[in-house]
Amino acid sequence: MEDAVGFADDHLIPLVDEGLGNSAYLLDLGDGRALAVDASRDLRALHTAAERRRLRIAFAADTHLHADFLSGAIQLGHDTGATILASAAGRRAFDHRALADGEEVDLGGLTLRALATPGHTDEHLSLLLLDGSRELGVFTGGSLIVNSAARTDLLGAGRTEELARAQYRSLQRLTALPDEVAVWPTHGAGSFCSAPPGTERITTIGAQKQANPLLAAPDEDTFVSHLIASLGTYPAYFDRLGEINRRGPALLTAQPLLPALSAQQVRALIADGGHVVDVRPAADYAAGHIPGSLSIPLRDQFATWLGWLLPDTAVLAFVTGEDQDLSEIVWQSYKIGYERLAGRLAGGMDAWLADGHAQNTTTYAAADQAGAGPVLDIRQRAEHVAGHLPGAVHIELGDLADRAADAPAGAVVHCGHGERAMTAASLLERAGHSDLAVLDGGPDQYAAARGQQLVMDTEDAHS
Repeated sequence: MEDAVGFADDHLIPLVDEGLGNSAYLLDLGDGRALAVDASRDLRALHTAAERRRLRIAFAADTHLHADFLSGAIQLGHDTGATILASAAGRRAFDHRALADGEEVDLGGLTLRALATPGHTDEHLSLLLLDGSRELGVFTGGSLIVNSAARTDLLGAGRTEELARAQYRSLQRLTALPDEVAVWPTHGAGSFCSAPPGTERITTIGAQKQANPLLAAPDEDTFVSHLIASLGTYPAYFDRLGEINRRGPALLTAQPLLPALSAQQVRALIADGGHVVDVRPAADYAAGHIPGSLSIPLRDQFATWLGWLLPDTAVLAFVTGEDQDLSEIVWQSYKIGYERLAGRLAGGMDAWLADGHAQNTTTYAAADQAGAGPVLDIRQRAEHVAGHLPGAVHIELGDLADRAADAPAGAVVHCGHGERAMTAASLLERAGHSDLAVLDGGPDQYAAARGQQLVMDTEDAHS
């Protein structure tokens, strides 16, 4: 009989979304069929993996009502005839096989057993994979994750402690499984559902007993205090997607596109209250951009910041660079429910200027050229307390639109590399700030250029 590691190597394909910090899974059932777990609406990688192995996706399971992406389960049901598996407690408003605690699904030689593991959400299930009576591995979603557990504040501050206590009990239930059982979480490093930094996305029950600091807590109260203390902010769109996933995302019957728009059409969109999102690299935005446009460079984290900074009701036009992947813009937008995509500016900034419109520029400078004005640090709190410039004003990027008046005039704006800082500068410019400089680099480089040392807020460093 195969061991769990050998089974996973041969049959399990993790599909990592580096931007959202999540893993979906494609499980080869050995007979030309497959199980998909926690697939997002962007199914490109999943379909590619299935086609490569000549698999038909027969089951699509969701461990919980996702807050950070729209589920692809309904789409898989439509496209492949997959049976959708999900918690009965989730009260989903579409056809699915509703699973209660302890209920089993025959996958054809393998069995999937539902384990109620509330905490991250009320209706959360972990899905235990069995070969006969032998437990091979468990899809833990947002329950037990590598060296942590997922956040418990998504249903409001008033329920955070209650759900943290439920999370404690769920982890106790999972760690009662044999040490050799593989742990296949959905949330991993980079997820705003709270995963610590690190490269490992798959683990075992035994490894977590040894390495997970939350499991080292001597009692429930200590576990709860440590988990709650680790919670940072999360994107605004998280508050919307759980209910959309409960109702079921709309089916897509055709490849969504990004039509070409003239400069006049973009101008009219702005006049009607639409938003322009400039997805070019930070340096290109700095060199010249449409006044009032929002800089969100196209990269793995694009969806996170789009969903944090703009409402999903906004009509969006995009300014793109010559070689940028338009389908990536579309799918990162669609997987978080942003579908009002009017198109892209044909011809880019050259077309905008040729039509007689003005552009703005932003200073973008290396550490030794960025000036010595007041410093605005727009990183997450955990990043800031771990090491920041002396005297830096700290306002997280997600809060900046509402706190633009608190930003110092003539600031040097920085993040870790420059992309988020350019986004921040574009928000501040929209709010009337001028004479900003964006640091091309991070605070360590700026400090070194001025003979300074970074300051660490030791009493807050755990968060």
